[in-house]
Amino acid sequence: MAHFAKIDSSNVVTEVVVVNNAVITNESNQEVEQLGIDFCTQLYGAGTYKQTSYNSNMRKNMAVKGGTYDTTRDAFLNQKPFASWVLDESTCRWKPPVDNPSDSEAVGGNVLYQWDESSTNWKIST
Repeated sequence: MAHFAKIDSSNVVTEVVVVNNAVITNESNQEVEQLGIDFCTQLYGAGTYKQTSYNSNMRKNMAVKGGTYDTTRDAFLNQKPFASWVLDESTCRWKPPVDNPSDSEAVGGNVLYQWDESSTNWKIST
Protein backbone atom coordinates (compact mmCIF):
# COMPACT_ATOMS: atom_id res chain seq x y z
CA MET A 1 0.00 0.00 0.00
CA ALA A 2 1.11 3.52 -0.74
CA HIS A 3 0.68 6.42 1.65
CA PHE A 4 0.02 10.05 0.85
CA ALA A 5 0.10 13.04 3.16
CA LYS A 6 -2.25 15.97 2.70
CA ILE A 7 -0.40 19.19 3.48
CA ASP A 8 -1.98 22.56 4.26
CA SER A 9 -0.73 25.99 3.16
CA SER A 10 1.60 26.14 6.20
CA ASN A 11 3.14 22.77 5.24
CA VAL A 12 1.49 21.02 8.19
CA VAL A 13 0.34 17.45 7.57
CA THR A 14 -3.40 17.37 8.10
CA GLU A 15 -3.95 13.70 7.28
CA VAL A 16 -2.26 10.61 5.89
CA VAL A 17 -4.22 8.36 3.56
CA VAL A 18 -3.58 4.86 2.25
CA VAL A 19 -3.83 4.22 -1.48
CA ASN A 20 -3.76 0.83 -3.18
CA ASN A 21 -0.52 0.28 -5.10
CA ALA A 22 -2.53 -0.50 -8.24
CA VAL A 23 -3.69 3.14 -8.27
CA ILE A 24 -0.14 4.49 -8.52
CA THR A 25 1.21 1.88 -10.94
CA ASN A 26 1.34 2.83 -14.63
CA GLU A 27 1.05 0.58 -17.67
CA SER A 28 4.82 -0.11 -17.50
CA ASN A 29 4.36 -1.42 -13.94
CA GLN A 30 6.22 1.54 -12.43
CA GLU A 31 5.01 3.51 -9.41
CA VAL A 32 4.17 7.10 -10.32
CA GLU A 33 3.57 9.55 -7.49
CA GLN A 34 1.47 11.85 -9.67
CA LEU A 35 -1.10 9.08 -10.18
CA GLY A 36 -1.58 8.93 -6.41
CA ILE A 37 -1.78 12.70 -6.15
CA ASP A 38 -4.45 12.76 -8.86
CA PHE A 39 -6.37 9.99 -7.10
CA CYS A 40 -6.25 11.78 -3.72
CA THR A 41 -7.33 15.05 -5.30
CA GLN A 42 -10.26 13.37 -6.98
CA LEU A 43 -11.29 11.49 -3.84
CA TYR A 44 -10.55 14.04 -1.09
CA GLY A 45 -10.57 17.36 -2.90
CA ALA A 46 -8.02 19.93 -3.92
CA GLY A 47 -4.89 20.27 -1.87
CA THR A 48 -1.23 19.43 -1.75
CA TYR A 49 -0.40 15.74 -1.51
CA LYS A 50 3.03 14.11 -1.17
CA GLN A 51 3.82 10.43 -1.11
CA THR A 52 5.33 9.14 2.13
CA SER A 53 6.58 5.77 3.31
CA TYR A 54 5.96 3.89 6.56
CA ASN A 55 9.52 2.51 6.43
CA SER A 56 10.97 6.01 5.91
CA ASN A 57 12.67 5.17 2.61
CA MET A 58 11.04 8.19 0.99
CA ARG A 59 11.32 11.79 2.19
CA LYS A 60 13.36 10.76 5.25
CA ASN A 61 10.43 10.00 7.60
CA MET A 62 6.86 8.77 7.53
CA ALA A 63 4.49 11.71 7.51
CA VAL A 64 2.41 12.03 10.66
CA LYS A 65 -0.61 14.20 11.32
CA GLY A 66 0.61 17.43 12.93
CA GLY A 67 4.11 17.03 11.52
CA THR A 68 5.42 19.21 8.71
CA TYR A 69 6.72 18.88 5.20
CA ASP A 70 10.01 20.72 4.67
CA THR A 71 10.10 21.82 1.02
CA THR A 72 13.81 22.65 1.09
CA ARG A 73 14.82 19.22 2.38
CA ASP A 74 11.96 17.38 0.63
CA ALA A 75 11.40 15.65 3.96
CA PHE A 76 8.71 15.06 6.55
CA LEU A 77 9.53 16.24 10.06
CA ASN A 78 7.82 15.21 13.27
CA GLN A 79 6.88 17.90 15.76
CA LYS A 80 9.87 19.13 17.73
CA PRO A 81 9.65 17.38 21.12
CA PHE A 82 11.61 19.96 23.14
CA ALA A 83 12.81 23.50 22.45
CA SER A 84 16.46 22.54 23.01
CA TRP A 85 16.50 19.65 20.53
CA VAL A 86 18.13 20.15 17.14
CA LEU A 87 17.47 18.71 13.73
CA ASP A 88 19.86 16.03 12.51
CA GLU A 89 20.32 17.06 8.88
CA SER A 90 21.20 13.55 7.72
CA THR A 91 18.05 11.90 9.11
CA CYS A 92 15.73 14.90 9.50
CA ARG A 93 14.93 13.69 13.01
CA TRP A 94 15.07 15.70 16.21
CA LYS A 95 17.87 14.86 18.62
CA PRO A 96 18.81 16.09 22.06
CA PRO A 97 21.80 18.39 22.45
CA VAL A 98 23.30 15.75 24.78
CA ASP A 99 23.61 12.08 23.74
CA ASN A 100 21.83 9.36 25.71
CA PRO A 101 23.95 8.08 28.61
CA SER A 102 25.88 4.92 27.73
CA ASP A 103 24.05 2.82 30.36
CA SER A 104 20.64 3.75 28.98
CA GLU A 105 18.04 1.09 28.13
CA ALA A 106 17.84 2.79 24.74
CA VAL A 107 21.39 1.62 24.01
CA GLY A 108 21.20 -1.82 25.62
CA GLY A 109 21.84 -0.83 29.23
CA ASN A 110 19.59 -1.29 32.23
CA VAL A 111 18.94 2.28 33.38
CA LEU A 112 15.95 4.20 32.08
CA TYR A 113 16.50 7.89 31.47
CA GLN A 114 14.12 10.64 30.42
CA TRP A 115 14.83 14.05 28.98
CA ASP A 116 14.71 16.97 31.43
CA GLU A 117 14.21 20.16 29.46
CA SER A 118 14.82 22.45 32.45
CA SER A 119 18.41 21.20 32.77
CA THR A 120 18.71 20.25 29.08
CA ASN A 121 20.09 16.90 30.11
CA TRP A 122 19.06 13.32 30.83
CA LYS A 123 17.90 12.26 34.27
CA ILE A 124 17.22 8.83 35.69
CA SER A 125 13.56 7.98 35.41
CA THR A 126 11.92 7.10 38.70
